[in-house]
Amino acid sequence: MKDTIVRNAAAYQLWEQDRRHFLHPFTHFESFEDSGALIISTGSGCEMTDSDGQTYLDMIGGLWCNNIGLGRQEMADAIAEQVAKLSYSSTFTDMTNEPAARLAAKLAELAPGDLNRVHFSTGGSTAVDSAFRLAHFYQQCAGKPEKCHVIARQQAYHGSTYATMSIGYKEADRAHGFRYIEDTIHHISAPDIYRAPEDMSESEFCDYLVKEFEDTIEEVGPSRIGAFFAEPVMGAGGVLVPPKDYIRRMHAVCRQHDILYVSDEVVTAFGRLGHWFASEDEFGIVPDIICSAKGLSSGYLPIGATIYSDRIHETIASGDRKRVYTSGFTYAGHPVCCVAALKNIEIMERENILEHAQSVGAYFGERLKELEGMPLVGDVRGIGLMRCLENVLDRTTKAKLPEEVDIGTRVSDATESLGVLVRPIGSLNVMSPPLIITEDEIDRAVTQLGSAIERVCHDLGQEGWNPR
Repeated sequence: MKDTIVRNAAAYQLWEQDRRHFLHPFTHFESFEDSGALIISTGSGCEMTDSDGQTYLDMIGGLWCNNIGLGRQEMADAIAEQVAKLSYSSTFTDMTNEPAARLAAKLAELAPGDLNRVHFSTGGSTAVDSAFRLAHFYQQCAGKPEKCHVIARQQAYHGSTYATMSIGYKEADRAHGFRYIEDTIHHISAPDIYRAPEDMSESEFCDYLVKEFEDTIEEVGPSRIGAFFAEPVMGAGGVLVPPKDYIRRMHAVCRQHDILYVSDEVVTAFGRLGHWFASEDEFGIVPDIICSAKGLSSGYLPIGATIYSDRIHETIASGDRKRVYTSGFTYAGHPVCCVAALKNIEIMERENILEHAQSVGAYFGERLKELEGMPLVGDVRGIGLMRCLENVLDRTTKAKLPEEVDIGTRVSDATESLGVLVRPIGSLNVMSPPLIITEDEIDRAVTQLGSAIERVCHDLGQEGWNPR
């Protein structure tokens, strides 16, 4: 974020309290000590206002999750009514509540294939963590305890618990001082078409990736691998849309070797690509497990859901009469969070938000493509309302600027100063606006982003860099 400009004493007090006491997720200590945080005070629709009264068009969508827009009175009313009716009840063992039961049934209705079973959690990280434990438990119950290894991909982000940060593998997130599971988690190449070897076509790159997967299975041993974790479109790893048929072919390899296919749809589910779930509707597969969160409640309250197949359930629920599934969370199936998710889904259905997301998402892609010829813009990619610019020094060679230039942040800071929020991730600028965004708002965002890039290019030139 930009250097903090405080215009009143109350805003300064909030800024200082936050800076002194709040350890933010993914804090960069040096810059945070200098600049602190941008404090958001109010939000409505696709806009947010900070504590100094400045308003921004939120092209980040909160964090991939502000799907139906901020400040909906209908959501507030549903949440308040449930708080008054039943603010909490445990769902451990043999207790439940009405909203949790109704939401589980609704998710089973919306999910593809025989994914009719739901394990609730508190967010995306815990949904994926639960899938990790479920995969281990399933293989144990199936009489294959040695199938405790999993395969995932480089550049992937699957969450920030110990297990999920280990399953993901973004170099920038592998901070010195933290530890990771390294003996049973294996990583293969990301389907990064822009950074594929120059002599490979997209189809050849797909062949290469599938063979690498097969070779890794052979190297580790098919009898030892229990699950494969993959986002349909890699989000924080760079909005990487895979080559055509990649997901279908990887799914087929999993089937061949009795490897559970875990589709991490924490970002892509609930409309981000214009579907309830992208695995089948966009990519043609029915995975064994789908992990979801974010758009499930549009960020109004924290909730996650690990949705899994009847086949898995039949295996884990049969056999040993003493078997207990000892995985869960105090706030799993929280009645207020489940009501928020149910109301969110109701609004999306009633307002045809999926159809709108498909239409406006295509328009967003077309508008962003207009920036491709600009210096600094190496690649414009994405699908639906999930888009990314990759900034480079040289568009011909794809050479990157040095890390210390912090190009993604420089572009996002310049864009923020023009009233638009985009997300910096290394050399990238990622955008995932609310699904209700309009074409006029997209026009505004792309225009300001283009102006910001021009400004940053000029400043880089003054410093001796010449993006081209």
